[in-house]
Amino acid sequence: MQTAIRMTTKVQSGGKLELTVPQLNAEEMVEVIVLFPSDDQPLTRRPKRSVMDILTEATGHRLFQTAADVERYLQQEHETWGI
Repeated sequence: MQTAIRMTTKVQSGGKLELTVPQLNAEEMVEVIVLFPSDDQPLTRRPKRSVMDILTEATGHRLFQTAADVERYLQQEHETWGI
């Protein structure tokens, strides 16, 4: 599995970037991708959001609100199998 680290940094004079990543080993090769900010998506540090916040904003929201809803749905599905 590929691992990624997302961070922001300021560009120094001469277009230089400085990154400090303690997880990296000296001499290890890595790929660096530079994303330029745009008017609709500035590269500012956004507060981390919970998974529940993201799901709530998703189209259609969640099918189940509680674990009991999930259990009820699974029981109904099981009953339709006729086993």
